Amino acid sequence: MLSHSVSDPFPDPPPAFNMAAHVLSAAQDRPDKPALVIAGDSPSEMTFGQLRRAVLEQATCLLAKGLRPGDRLLMRLGNTVDFPIIYLASIAVGIVPVPTSAALTKGEVDVLCAQIKPALTVYSDGIACPSSSQPTVHVDDIRPDDTTPMAAFAMGDPDRPAYIIFTSGTSGRPTPVVHAHRAIWARQMMIDGWYGMVDTDRILHAGAFNWTYTLGTGLMDPWTVGATAIVAQDGTPTDALPHLLRQQRATIFAAAPGVYRRMLRGDLSGLTDLRHGLSAGEKLAEDYKSAWQSKTGTDIYEAFGMSECSTFISGAPGHPAPPGASGFAQPGRKVAIIGPDGPVPRGEPGTIAIHKSDPGLMLGYYEAPKETAARFQGDWFMTGDIGIMDSDGAITYAGRADDMMNAGGYRVSPVEVEDALTAHPLISEAAAAAVQIRTGTVIIAGFYVATDVIDEDELRSFVSERLASYKCPRLFVAKDALPRGANNKLLRRVLRAEWEAAYGQT
Repeated sequence: MLSHSVSDPFPDPPPAFNMAAHVLSAAQDRPDKPALVIAGDSPSEMTFGQLRRAVLEQATCLLAKGLRPGDRLLMRLGNTVDFPIIYLASIAVGIVPVPTSAALTKGEVDVLCAQIKPALTVYSDGIACPSSSQPTVHVDDIRPDDTTPMAAFAMGDPDRPAYIIFTSGTSGRPTPVVHAHRAIWARQMMIDGWYGMVDTDRILHAGAFNWTYTLGTGLMDPWTVGATAIVAQDGTPTDALPHLLRQQRATIFAAAPGVYRRMLRGDLSGLTDLRHGLSAGEKLAEDYKSAWQSKTGTDIYEAFGMSECSTFISGAPGHPAPPGASGFAQPGRKVAIIGPDGPVPRGEPGTIAIHKSDPGLMLGYYEAPKETAARFQGDWFMTGDIGIMDSDGAITYAGRADDMMNAGGYRVSPVEVEDALTAHPLISEAAAAAVQIRTGTVIIAGFYVATDVIDEDELRSFVSERLASYKCPRLFVAKDALPRGANNKLLRRVLRAEWEAAYGQT
């Protein structure tokens, strides 16, 4: 049996469509229901009706600055509600927002500007802006007032550009990815295929407003179904999140794996309203899932995805993933494990791929048709990630194709090694990479962050009980922190390059 999913095709969006209108459609039926709660010492709320009005009034202000449909608006904003409002306001009237990380430097922002040539950059205090030659506006100078009218939604072709996000992808360089309005339509496949979310849910996301994971899973998707989104006030420490979950009676919690790891050190009792957690961004070790279940009585459902297509493989309350697996192709998705000649037999490794017909797949890389075409093999978009599909259709993620390691002729997934390392009670984070110690000699190295000093012989013994001998690291390196990209993914290639530069021999 070949490694590809079998599912009924997902229906097409309406021919006249707008992403923001779709997200805010719930406001028509429940204008007085809380859409957004900013939780913390000074909590605040915004109803669906207030959210819709705020978005459409903000859209009017953007048009008043001379922006027109198709123009790119670079977003350099902090962790405030301005972020999702300006994002949706842009899309509502056909302007193409480009959300970016607040941590970028001026030089890094200039690199992005050179690629997308924004018509305008909106910024807030303390966030690096482009060089002075670029047109900018402070967020305070485009705020609506009591006299600002609401703009009308610009309905149109669901395949037209809606927003651009940057990904480092396989290149390590920021690459602009263009998504269509239909991308939000495709996210409905996540509602049952990952979230298990209904309109009565209260979902607390641990991320900041200006993170795309929060923007999608924490805000856009709950609003689409009429659920209440909860985001912690800026500066809220991780150890305060359990209190907020209890205080806000959150039913679903979403976070990156690192947040779960840190929360497990604290008190997780009394989460009586919580139904389950969601995790994405990187692999969450099975030991941490088990510990969370033991402490809270709830499960964590993981999802696998990428900037070019968001998440499309996941476990869900109604269809949990087997231990170690990322999950199943979401209902409506057409996913395969591809080798040189197409889908491989089940049980064999290959590249995870998604069919070109998926409505959530990007339109392409901005003004880069050759680079876009290079990512396809026939009708399949090649993710660059290695996976294995079992006989039941569950897919296990084995790492980036360029992160796969070779040990004595065996291909070894870094994820397997990292799971073995993070099972150690003192290790909070781990990364595995193949490093060249001298010309022609490559070994597996285990890099880790620990809460205390670990004897190397003890760690070697611990790992050898969990891995075949050829998978065990021959080198262990303690680190204060592991390098991560803007999307919080491990940068194993950076660890490899740094170690080889410092210690490698020729």
